Amino acid sequence: MKSTLKLLCAAFIVFLSSCGNNAEKASTEETKATEVKKEKIVSISGTTTEILCALGLQDEIVGVDVTSTYPEAMSKLPSVGHNRSMSSEAIIALAPTLVIGIDENVKPELIEQLKAANIRVLLYHLETSAEGTKNLIKNVADSLGKTDKVQPIVAGIDNDLKEKVVLSKKTKVLFIYARGAGTMMVAGDNTTAKAMIELAGGENAVAGFEDFKPLTPESLLKANPDVILMFTSGLESLGGMEGLLKVPGVAMTNAGKNKQVIEMDGQYLTGFGPRIGKATAELSKKLDAVNKN
Repeated sequence: MKSTLKLLCAAFIVFLSSCGNNAEKASTEETKATEVKKEKIVSISGTTTEILCALGLQDEIVGVDVTSTYPEAMSKLPSVGHNRSMSSEAIIALAPTLVIGIDENVKPELIEQLKAANIRVLLYHLETSAEGTKNLIKNVADSLGKTDKVQPIVAGIDNDLKEKVVLSKKTKVLFIYARGAGTMMVAGDNTTAKAMIELAGGENAVAGFEDFKPLTPESLLKANPDVILMFTSGLESLGGMEGLLKVPGVAMTNAGKNKQVIEMDGQYLTGFGPRIGKATAELSKKLDAVNKN
């Protein structure tokens, strides 16, 4: 009788142990099933890079283009070149599972080459407005299963925009893109520079043409801006304020006479990413200061 009881107890203990092991195994399998496989992302736009980082996907980025300057940690990643001139080889070498960017910045041939290499490509349209930025963030988040991260980012943009100063008068702003004195262009219609100028409350000093056109003394005098807006890197390429004033025609404008030049980081100013509210508010305050001088 006692031996029978011992056998029954031993069998019961084995049964309980088996149940525990099965439960643990089931729990482990369930956890694995719910885990989201990490991507290896190459971002070929500074704007999408900022959005990815804001969504908490920074650790999944394995490569970026040269416009991806923010956050600072992105500068330590492998660069695949400028989005308008990059080669597919540099991207493929990083073995990404996903390439992400803005549609208008990417050549069709590059996309075809990446798809031929069985690399998934996601391109988005960027509308140059605050609402356009919010929609872009939502679209990227939807694609990558990060919809829960959108609301705080959008709320942050709205809060930043509340810091924008309403200008007492329209300020004529001329955006000059420069890479040394040999390459100088002014921003016309349908440019991110014009969109930011208007978003901050300013008036683009030139009109009647699309995109960019070469800067000439005649166009400078005709535009006669109250202030010149430049990327920090562009102004530095000219040797700073002194170099800019040596460009033919600049010193004869109101902006040149009063030395009214605003410089801002390029990606920050025209990226139309999560920092759009901060950039708009900062530019509006700088323009307001020009009005008060």
